[in-house]
Amino acid sequence: MAGRAASAAPIIIKKKKVIAGGGHHGGAWKVAYADFVTAMMAFFLLMWLLNATTEDQRKGLADYFNPSIPISKVSGGGSGALNGSSVFTDEQLSRDGTGAVNEYPNSQEVPVNGPENSMDAPLEGKGVDNEIGDAEKSLESVQSEIDAETMTALEGDLAKHIQTRMTPDGLVIELVDADGRPLYNVGSSNPSRTLYDLLEVIAPVLATVSNNMAIVGHTDAHAFSSNANYTNWELSTDRAHAARRMLIKNGIPVSQVVQVTGKADTEPFSDDPYAPQNRRIAITLLTKK
Repeated sequence: MAGRAASAAPIIIKKKKVIAGGGHHGGAWKVAYADFVTAMMAFFLLMWLLNATTEDQRKGLADYFNPSIPISKVSGGGSGALNGSSVFTDEQLSRDGTGAVNEYPNSQEVPVNGPENSMDAPLEGKGVDNEIGDAEKSLESVQSEIDAETMTALEGDLAKHIQTRMTPDGLVIELVDADGRPLYNVGSSNPSRTLYDLLEVIAPVLATVSNNMAIVGHTDAHAFSSNANYTNWELSTDRAHAARRMLIKNGIPVSQVVQVTGKADTEPFSDDPYAPQNRRIAITLLTKK
């Protein structure tokens, strides 16, 4: 009986459930995440550059990445887009492959009698430095020079007639009218004494650069006359031509003026279309590009 009871006991089998992992998924997600972080960094760097640079600096950056611009085979730092240091501005000449500082940066040849007599020798055969010395002054320096000349050479309120500003087309010098001090005789293109004095000051500065010039005449919204054959369009054009002739008298080459136009009252200087400041002459030193 005891043996039969023992054989009737139930047999319990425990099955251990083993949960296996999904396996290794690889590192592809890390590459995608790194690309995303890199793209975000580039985006925020672009946003910072757009906010921290001027229009001229952005144009310089665009020109740097333009493959149509010839690049010198001699590499070095640049003093262009972001005003970085340049091997040429530091009077350092790089050599192909290695780069080094020339012992005598102001001349291609070492003086026979040594560096102590180099100041007595004529500066002939100059290389890169000669090209830099002959380079045109920037429009920013012309603007600063005009602003300085108007403050020192013009007396009283006469300096207020000159307004300068940089545009994508170049440096714009505007000679604006004022109450009691008109640039032209009323209703004519005959220049006043005020315009003569202004052009005598700025013309010598403009003559220091070879940039082409564009001259534009502007008027206010007052109707010139009832004559339909001579309106503000003709008046503004004649005044621009009068300014051109005065500039040429003051030393500006004839070939340097490439455009003379009149725009009547279509581009007012002031919010008030009848304000005297709208009667003006705009002289633009065009960029070489």
